[in-house]
Amino acid sequence: MAVGYKARKRLALFILVVGLPAYIVLAVTMMGIAPGFSKPIELLIYVMLGVAWIFPVKWVFKGIGQSDPDA
Repeated sequence: MAVGYKARKRLALFILVVGLPAYIVLAVTMMGIAPGFSKPIELLIYVMLGVAWIFPVKWVFKGIGQSDPDA
């Protein structure tokens, strides 16, 4: 099912305003209750978590910066 341009734009905004901060809080909380890692390992985990969030929602952000193709 294809999602329209305006719906994807709204969904992208929702993901950035609500979803990403919630993901950040979840990641920091999970790292806080995990056993103590060394600083380089902890940095690597944070970098991986920082990149991993985009893969499930990448399709939402494709083409959002371009003009509306339906207009």
